[in-house]
Amino acid sequence: MKKTTVTPSIVNPSLKNREPVLIANRGEIAIRIARTAKALGFPTVAVYSEADRFGEHVRYCDQAFFIGAAEPKESYLNVEKVLNAAKLAGAKYIHPGYGFLSERPHFADACREAGITFVGPSAESMRLMGDKITARRTIDELGLPRVPGSPGAVKNGEEAARFAEKIGYPILHKAAAGGGGKGMRRVDSEKEIVSAFDAASRESLSAFGDGSMYVEKLILEPHHVEIQVFGDGKGKAIHLGERECSIQRRHQKVWEETPAPILNTHPKTRHAMFEAAIKIAENVNYAGAGTLEFIVDSEGNFYFLEMNTRLQVEHPVTEWVTGCDLVSMQLLLATGELTFGGKALETPDRKGASVEVRLYAEDPTNFLPAPGAVARIHFPTGPFVRVDTAITEAGEVSMHYDPMIAKISVWGQTREEAIGRMRVALDETRVEPPKKRDGSKKGSLKTNLDFLRKLVRHPDVLAGDTATDLIARNKDLTEVMSQEETAKQLTVEEAVAISLHQLLLEQSVLGEPASTTGSANDSSPWKIISRREGVRS
Repeated sequence: MKKTTVTPSIVNPSLKNREPVLIANRGEIAIRIARTAKALGFPTVAVYSEADRFGEHVRYCDQAFFIGAAEPKESYLNVEKVLNAAKLAGAKYIHPGYGFLSERPHFADACREAGITFVGPSAESMRLMGDKITARRTIDELGLPRVPGSPGAVKNGEEAARFAEKIGYPILHKAAAGGGGKGMRRVDSEKEIVSAFDAASRESLSAFGDGSMYVEKLILEPHHVEIQVFGDGKGKAIHLGERECSIQRRHQKVWEETPAPILNTHPKTRHAMFEAAIKIAENVNYAGAGTLEFIVDSEGNFYFLEMNTRLQVEHPVTEWVTGCDLVSMQLLLATGELTFGGKALETPDRKGASVEVRLYAEDPTNFLPAPGAVARIHFPTGPFVRVDTAITEAGEVSMHYDPMIAKISVWGQTREEAIGRMRVALDETRVEPPKKRDGSKKGSLKTNLDFLRKLVRHPDVLAGDTATDLIARNKDLTEVMSQEETAKQLTVEEAVAISLHQLLLEQSVLGEPASTTGSANDSSPWKIISRREGVRS
């Protein structure tokens, strides 16, 4: 049946007389948004915490304003400080990026009350779909399938246990205001449900300022597939295809791709999911870029999980295959220059295949964060290779925020070509910590680069068998040490203690003294910066 929605078109994309846009975020996403904003002629405004005083996004934007201490609630989650910065900068628009305040309806309301345009959906749309619990009720009203679970928030672990008894183990504790795997815990039995609930709630409160939790049935060996949508805020929406994000660790994605291998096997499911996603977006008058997340089982059945009412981390793969700049579309919708005129829906043509991986500062054997100073970094280049990052030589992966170093994405005419290009890109990538004078490693930085190199060569990945248990069922992916080294592996507590000791030692009078002669080694941050900036002595 032919649809009666519309194709977006840009009206009068003038670069003159743009008013400033403040980017209420940090790191790579702040730079990515600023890059497009600059191309469209928007003056760009950054905000930064104490930990990001020397951050690359601060240097990249036209203006930058300090908004508080490193702890997110004192800076990036502080609505009053962000709005004060916007007023001082004369910003007409605020783009929230992802995470932090991006899915907080009270922030969208506060922007409107301050006379500033929030680049994203309305507060009402966020309340309907950004809150995971309310979204589940909306899906029920639309008669669409969703994963079984509690109808709303549960008060405590004991109440969660009662729902778990009804739907059966295993279950997931999930944060109502969450995303990115934070505030989520798998529970396999009643004996661990209360402690898991408390831990997940604390994590959610710290990350999102809201500790509300709900319970959801854990479907084993599923595929995680999401649909990118874009709405005009007036009841019309389009889709821009799907992304499969099944390869995850700690409930966080590390590999995203389009088209989704599981939907190549079930093409009817793909079309049904497109229709469901558009139905949801239009029902809530959604404005801008949003993502509907689903679980797909091996038989091609799909179940609604949640809606992310913001730009997704993995949006580059959609941009690769559609040729659309999603941030440009968001900004021009906010200015009124992107309109939905016409009568027939024609989603952007999708061509080829794209893969993205997330390069993290983490221990590749257990995926625990391992941030620290960076001495040498080299990212891949070449045809159809893109790197989104805010980390440079002599930089640092902060312990205060998500430890992602970069997103590396590629495009190919086929999935096989894209994976081959990713393999080469990862082989070219280098991220190294500082070194002592004897050449040994200095500091706490580790990365998952070797893990990603294994992943891109793994037979299951090459075959498209990418259910969410891929990492768990392939232990060889995380066995990066020899048997002898594994036998000597430290406990997590010991590793943390040693890392903290090392960091403190380097900053104390007992550490290596700074050289006052010309004999500093090549990993000196001053020399690295000099090389990068072209300084000559």
